[in-house]
Amino acid sequence: MVRPDIAAAAGAERRLEELGIALPPPPAPFGAYVEGVRIGRLLFLSGMLPVIDRKPQFIGRLGGELTAEQGYQAAELAARSALAVIRQELGSLDKVTGVAKLGVYIATQGDFREHPKVADGASELLLKVFGAEMLSGRVVLGVASLPLGLPVEVELVVEIAD
Repeated sequence: MVRPDIAAAAGAERRLEELGIALPPPPAPFGAYVEGVRIGRLLFLSGMLPVIDRKPQFIGRLGGELTAEQGYQAAELAARSALAVIRQELGSLDKVTGVAKLGVYIATQGDFREHPKVADGASELLLKVFGAEMLSGRVVLGVASLPLGLPVEVELVVEIAD
């Protein structure tokens, strides 16, 4: 794990490079919406899914076809897509001054209870990239289904420099 004091000293783009974290291409919408909207100093992202080039990387529900570890990986991929959209919209992740909101929606089956572990896939990526001082609280919800049969959707709002 990245130490918060070290994370604060380096920019987000530099940390991505140092950690060898590759971002997928920014996703294209699956419907009539845009991936990101800037309002004042906030950038609101549409729900990010674990897809690459419009191809689902995970299908199914947690506690059914998929394990919590696979859910963690799906949440991390969705968060990497969010970072790709932020970079596309702002030109650099270094323009992010804080994470205002993180929401993780998890399609579950039965009495699945490992929601926090799954959501950590997104949270821990943001921690590595932005550092602890820039993180927010989060909302984690289990739902019956998500678009395209995907197991995870990540919602993100970030604060940006003027």
